[in-house]
Amino acid sequence: MNNTLQYSSYDIIEVCLLAGKVMLQSGAETYRVEDTMSRIAAAYGILHSHSYVTPTGIIFSMDGTEPAKLIRIVERTTDLHKVVEVNNISRRISAGELSPRQATEQLRQVENGPPAYSRWVQLFSAAAASGCFMIMFQGIWPDFPAAFICGAIGFAAVQYFHRLVQVRFFAEFSAAFLVGLAASLFVTIGFGHQLDTIVIGSVMPLVPGLLITNAIRDLMAGHLVSGLSKGADAFLTSFAIGAGVAVIFSIWWSGGML
Repeated sequence: MNNTLQYSSYDIIEVCLLAGKVMLQSGAETYRVEDTMSRIAAAYGILHSHSYVTPTGIIFSMDGTEPAKLIRIVERTTDLHKVVEVNNISRRISAGELSPRQATEQLRQVENGPPAYSRWVQLFSAAAASGCFMIMFQGIWPDFPAAFICGAIGFAAVQYFHRLVQVRFFAEFSAAFLVGLAASLFVTIGFGHQLDTIVIGSVMPLVPGLLITNAIRDLMAGHLVSGLSKGADAFLTSFAIGAGVAVIFSIWWSGGML
């Protein structure tokens, strides 16, 4: 194990906070973030460190004269490849292969690096998943092209609105609305047949599955604040998706699209 006197406390805290930030904003669980930060600190000789992680911020401190430091988490996405990369860097730190400055440089490369898959690959995958979900929900194969296109529209819309409007849940609502609108138009012109299965399959890539899983996992691990906040986030996201579809269905059932 490295001697903590070799490195300044500031550099060690910076590495721990940066690693936690990248993991948390990439979709890692709360317990995993805290465990990684404590392991990095221990590898640099800080055996007694303390961290408090919530979905919107990280507080980290070590025993001694150094004050606790806070880092704010503004954007949260799903990029498990970056979580894996941070874990690999953490293992190299534990093995004594990286100094704090080297680790910080590599962590910043991970943070600023592009996603593991391009937007076109993500778009195609979401579209294909939408068609497959439609079949799984007992849809018919002639509706696969309609679900494929609607899924692509929904995924592209949620990505676009997330960048355009900084209002929580507006992107999910708008994307679900467009999915319902496109599916209704396809059924009206005869390109699709079963409106319900097309819509259900197409909105599945928008459902916050990882967020729901992490919320339950954090609650089971005793992280009540993070678990409840993530659960509320997942609930409101699901509500926004449902509301967007409900608007279209209400118009459809009232005869406005017939």
